[in-house]
Amino acid sequence: MTRLHAYLNFNGNCEEAFQFYQTVFGGPLQGLHRFGDMPADPNFSISETDKNKIMHTALRINEHAMIMGSDCVESFGQKAVFGTANYIMLDTDSAEQAQELHNKLSVNAQTMEMDLGETFFAELFSSFIDQFGITWMIHYEGNKTM
Repeated sequence: MTRLHAYLNFNGNCEEAFQFYQTVFGGPLQGLHRFGDMPADPNFSISETDKNKIMHTALRINEHAMIMGSDCVESFGQKAVFGTANYIMLDTDSAEQAQELHNKLSVNAQTMEMDLGETFFAELFSSFIDQFGITWMIHYEGNKTM
């Protein structure tokens, strides 16, 4: 295995979320495919409402990591359920990078579990649930290298 990427599911606001994540991480989306782009199949129908939902998109974070995402379609038996079972942890190279990512990603956060600050295990650490229900941790080990 050479890479591990995070795949995020949404309930109809994937496009909005990824437009926001573009402002945080920069760079263009690596494709944007809608359910309506799928070839027609007489055994499988997609409602007009669901055709505009995102089937797949991706955003490169750096040369080794990306986040990918899609909308869940309830008629397919899917529904994104948000919680704290998984976090995306961003391990930064500097205190400045940690501060910048925290400031950008936590805009309109649903829950600030731990605001960016020093802990016994990191020079800077934060954890929060962003405005789209995605859980994040920002980590800068700094002088607390293990």
